[in-house]
Amino acid sequence: MELVAADAARLAPERLASLPDAVTRPTYDRAALRVGIVHLGLGAFARAHLAAVNEAALHAGAGVDVDLGWGICGVSLRQTDTRDALAPQAGLYALALRSARQGGGEGEGGCGGTGMRGNGGLQQQIAVIGCLIETLVAPEDPNAVLTRIAHADTRIVSVTVTEKGYCHDPATGRLNLQHPDIVHDLAHPLAPRSTIGYLVGGLQQRRAAGRGAITLMSLDNLPGNGHLLRGMVLAFARQLDPALAAWIDASCAFPCSMVDRIVPRTTDEDRRAVARALGLHDAWPVVGEPYLEWVVEDQFAAGRPDWAAGGARFVSDAAPFETLKLRTVNGLHSALAYLSVMAGWATVDEALAQPALKAYLAALMQDEIVPTLPTLPGLDLAHYQQRLLQRFENPALKHQTRQIAMDGSQKLPQRLLDTVRARLAADMPIDKLALAVAAWLHFLRGVDEAGRRFDIQDPMAAELAQRLAEAERAVDARSAGPAAMQAWTETLIGVTAVFGDLGDDPRFVRAVSQAAHALRTRGVAGALSAQGLLT
Repeated sequence: MELVAADAARLAPERLASLPDAVTRPTYDRAALRVGIVHLGLGAFARAHLAAVNEAALHAGAGVDVDLGWGICGVSLRQTDTRDALAPQAGLYALALRSARQGGGEGEGGCGGTGMRGNGGLQQQIAVIGCLIETLVAPEDPNAVLTRIAHADTRIVSVTVTEKGYCHDPATGRLNLQHPDIVHDLAHPLAPRSTIGYLVGGLQQRRAAGRGAITLMSLDNLPGNGHLLRGMVLAFARQLDPALAAWIDASCAFPCSMVDRIVPRTTDEDRRAVARALGLHDAWPVVGEPYLEWVVEDQFAAGRPDWAAGGARFVSDAAPFETLKLRTVNGLHSALAYLSVMAGWATVDEALAQPALKAYLAALMQDEIVPTLPTLPGLDLAHYQQRLLQRFENPALKHQTRQIAMDGSQKLPQRLLDTVRARLAADMPIDKLALAVAAWLHFLRGVDEAGRRFDIQDPMAAELAQRLAEAERAVDARSAGPAAMQAWTETLIGVTAVFGDLGDDPRFVRAVSQAAHALRTRGVAGALSAQGLLT
């Protein structure tokens, strides 16, 4: 991260009035704001949607009877960098929404900004977010986090820790009681390491103090994320104290949700661009697309902000929306990422500029994903598909394909394999899905088609490397012919923590091994060409 120059004017509360008129800034009484939301996992994703929508709710109530009990305490569970960047700014940061076309459009918003500036055909809308009023680093003071969760003012604890942060088995959805962090937290509940340990420890203190139940809300890309979080929390609590588990089960709420906004990793160039727009230095701004869709079940144990003012949609059942997003947005992202990394396409917009890849993604979505989706009244699926590819083409984001490709073992089950299972159950073909799965296996080799090596960033990296070495021996012994590639595929999809029982289905094995053979012998371009989608 680029260091702040010693003489740089820093974003700070006392400098908000000096911001350009086009930049939105807090209009409510920020000094009177109290923490009501504790958020675990203070990354860019949460700051680009939860905090942005919460900010819009505060803006909507400013000047009237606004509830100032909905400030956010952000908790970093591992690193100090976000706290170190934002604490000197009293938690203030800029959200820059970027697109290649003018103005709003359906599903866009969430930060209350109004100023759009153009630069070579690209637009940037900036708002300074003020509702993050406290930042904690969990390893520095675990008790401070537990105490904040247990505080009388806390009413919601939200979570964005990515799939791997739940310490669960991706194939079964069960808490992994052998996970090192879970083993540690059960032995040392007052000094937890895991998300689940912090949640249960905070609830334990809350119950002991005689305080009311709260809402625990997952915002991660997982099917039934609220149900999953509830299962993890209860499984851990039962190991610690069955009476505590019973209290949580009877009192706390775990709404499911779906969040859709593309948020790339912030770069130093992003910092410089935001500084030019603000006239001030922001050590860690967030960049995202204007599009935002947040669907959340209206099940809250202790009230909630008026997030509808920021574009949130409250429903009784989020499952159809979750399935739509996981299988389309996330499924296509993963398929694109693994093919693109191997082909050397560094960003999503660069990848979408390849006609064969764009045609493949469109066909994957239309032919194999859409037929598995639940009915959503009022949704124009043809427009939705067209709009999704347009979002991917946004050149203002420079979304790195390597970023999307991380943690594939945790992502594939809900992004691709659930769709595979649905199609196999209906005896429908999976050729295009199989290419996406094979692309992940191909990616695990850690070297692209130009011979450039890259690290596999995955919590199962060691096990996957061991499996890959075993699989490669089959190829080395018999060359990369169809029989050898089937043996190679069988070895890799035998990782049951990822694939479950799919490795026992000959239709799945055959389709993936054929796609893996095409990738190995013809490369990404050849495998895409073999799909026969371009005329």
